[in-house]
Amino acid sequence: MSYSEPATPPEVPGEVASSLEECNAETLRSIAKYADALAEYRERETRLDEADEDEPQERPEDLPEDVPTKATLTEKEINGNRYYYWQWREGDKIKSQYKGPVNPSE
Repeated sequence: MSYSEPATPPEVPGEVASSLEECNAETLRSIAKYADALAEYRERETRLDEADEDEPQERPEDLPEDVPTKATLTEKEINGNRYYYWQWREGDKIKSQYKGPVNPSE
């Protein structure tokens, strides 16, 4: 752990950095969790958008019948455990279906 104040990354806008500097540690930790969840959501959106644009692919063997071929496999952490979910877009909604734990022994 460093005892000096961290440098602001160049990609962080000045007004955001200024706002963050005014927050207490608890608020900063909440913002960090939110930012991480938002980044994961945006990355998932991008993957699903790219999957929509791809050519139809062969159906994977482990893909359930009620899950479309365009679905992507997403890994989520819940209460310290990691799980796989099939995800796909239907119109403006993102649909998910549980696949199983990342570590089958869980």
